[in-house]
Amino acid sequence: MKLIKKYLSLIILLISSLMAQNNYPIVLVHGFVGWGPEEMVGYKYWGGFWDIEEYLEEKGFTVITVSVGPVSSNWERAVEIYHQLKGGQVDYGKNHATKFDVIQKPVGKVYTGLYPDWDAERPVHLIGHSMGGQTVRMLDYLLENSFYTDSLETQYEESELLGQSQSGLIKSITTISSPHNGTTYFDVRIKTLPFFQNFIGLVAVIGSDFYDFDLQHWDLEQKEGESWQKYYDRMEKHTAWESKNISTWDLSIEGARELNTVMIANPKIYYFSFGTTCSRKDNKTGFYVPSGKIFISLHDNVKKIGKEITTLADGTKTDSTWFENDGVVNTNSMWGPTTGLNGPDKIVKYSSGETMLTGQWYTFGPYEMDHYYVIGQAIMSKKQRNKLYKIYSDHCHLLYSLPR
Repeated sequence: MKLIKKYLSLIILLISSLMAQNNYPIVLVHGFVGWGPEEMVGYKYWGGFWDIEEYLEEKGFTVITVSVGPVSSNWERAVEIYHQLKGGQVDYGKNHATKFDVIQKPVGKVYTGLYPDWDAERPVHLIGHSMGGQTVRMLDYLLENSFYTDSLETQYEESELLGQSQSGLIKSITTISSPHNGTTYFDVRIKTLPFFQNFIGLVAVIGSDFYDFDLQHWDLEQKEGESWQKYYDRMEKHTAWESKNISTWDLSIEGARELNTVMIANPKIYYFSFGTTCSRKDNKTGFYVPSGKIFISLHDNVKKIGKEITTLADGTKTDSTWFENDGVVNTNSMWGPTTGLNGPDKIVKYSSGETMLTGQWYTFGPYEMDHYYVIGQAIMSKKQRNKLYKIYSDHCHLLYSLPR
């Protein structure tokens, strides 16, 4: 029986590969405070105690998992993805480094390249969870444009990524539970934790295989002979915490609006978005409360996000359409960008069998899952795991069915 199952698997794999229109690598990009495959003592960001990357590779897909700055801005995370795939010295750009007081080319960020042959003839499919969805859109923006070294616009950046336009390197973008229009979570939780940023700064320098905040470009390493008190004071005063060059700004509603104004849908790329929710409307109050089995640490988040009204700098406020959430991100923010000053991207519900068009978003869900369940974390039973695996496998088959 085992031998029969083995042969059946091989036959299915062969048929799938014959039916595929492309076999471009699928790149997985983690979200806010995420981690790479070599961290967290083997507990996978993509799969928890299981391994989504390994499963997809067994199904015949080529999968690459990258590890980028967990609290860095989307600009810096996107630059890191590029160099991790292509190889070479990370270069955030002279203008960016000067503007935000970061190290332009951190010594420790030089890569051999996970996909050095990456070009327009061999593009990639990008899948980003949570903030990773913003990051992969930022990568497209950086690839499609050329950037100057200063505000005078007299000279282009010297880096291969920032100094020239490179079109066609991305075949598709898929986002999972991503805050395209920001999330009120950062008004509900992050701003209520006064030592959050200092804590990140302190822990960042405890570089280890367990977890790395990857902030070498902020120069947050303790200097030789520097006392802990002086070191702490230096980090506490670092300009990055109060700048717009940090994840918390990009993930805010106003920060996301700025991103959406420039990161518009590329007419050459296929777009897909997956929405999630672990909340339901309380008919008595009109607020949203936890529903089903969810991560225990998310219960309070669900309730707070489920009634949060956020006032923006221009005086406008969010409304009840922002209440439904998955414990971290408002569900209405997951479908695609709509708040940019140039207008919303086109967003439609996915329908099986229809001809896919580039430049518009196809949505799936919302799935009854919390923010971490959808990437396999906290899933313990084999039945739960297989249900989630099928969602990923079906979507990757869809990606491979896209024309070359």
